[in-house]
Amino acid sequence: MSASLQILDPGLHTTIQDRGRFGYQSAGVPVSGALDADSLALANALVGNVPDEAALEIRYTGPTIAINADQALIALAGTSASLAISGDGESRSVPPYRSIRVRRGSRIALPALSDSTTAYLAVAGGFDIAPVLGSRSTYVRGGFGGFQGRGLQAGDEIPLRSESAGERDELVLSTPPLLKLPSRIRVVPGPQIEHFTDEALEIFNRSDWRIGEKTDRMGMRLEGPRLRHRHGHDIVSDGIVTGSVQVPGTGQPIILLADRQTTGGYPKIATIISSDLGDIGRARIGDILRFDMVTAAEAQTAREKHVSRQKQLLAAIAPIGTYIIDRLYQENLISGVYGDS
Repeated sequence: MSASLQILDPGLHTTIQDRGRFGYQSAGVPVSGALDADSLALANALVGNVPDEAALEIRYTGPTIAINADQALIALAGTSASLAISGDGESRSVPPYRSIRVRRGSRIALPALSDSTTAYLAVAGGFDIAPVLGSRSTYVRGGFGGFQGRGLQAGDEIPLRSESAGERDELVLSTPPLLKLPSRIRVVPGPQIEHFTDEALEIFNRSDWRIGEKTDRMGMRLEGPRLRHRHGHDIVSDGIVTGSVQVPGTGQPIILLADRQTTGGYPKIATIISSDLGDIGRARIGDILRFDMVTAAEAQTAREKHVSRQKQLLAAIAPIGTYIIDRLYQENLISGVYGDS
């Protein structure tokens, strides 16, 4: 019997994502990949995978999954919601940012995400799925990558590379990252910033922007005051990066995300700095965004700090047994052991 995860209920939009599909934008192929690469890396580290291994990206509401393997080691990151695990006549709640060993017949359920829109469920060893153009990320609009090029559906069986997680330790991150949306999202000036009036630039920087309902993995539409162009909203199409903030004729900004197109013909007023992309990837419809225009040098400094913080989090992951003993000492529930000499 082949090892697999059986999808009983897919949730709102669950796909398979890794870090992305790089090197093909010149041919019009989007990068895709995780909306929150940091949480993907943490989920993978907790089960002993490499940081960019493919995992389930869960949006808004989680799936219900049955384990069709002798055993599997799983971990959730990107939310404070807990996994509900049932099977063999028992049920338990397992918090995020720790790995847990589950056995054949176990059912895993994740409720609606309350503090994030995006979470990642990693499995030790990863999925036995062939990469497309070097990546297992799902690009739904193109119908390729991931599992049959689409979001997961009830009845799908996602093959695993391993029938057993072996002797891998269960791991925990004792102090998870804060998921609160920052008060300001930092941006650098966009390549067509001169296409906007001085008033539009001032409005962009001082206004509250509400995340609209027309938001998906391709783009996040913002609602707020109209931004006016100096000489119309059409330009010769040019390249787009993840985090580009383009402004069409409506004057309402659109933040382009993982499944964005590779070129576009609207002026781009700003670009989200890489350190803040994960925050955007977890932001919810109705959340309010405020922007802070920074220099390229400031963005680079922020990136260096962000990378350092991520390394610290990864280094803090430890076997669950060590964590429990440390907590017992901290609470003065046990002390050193003494014996007769």
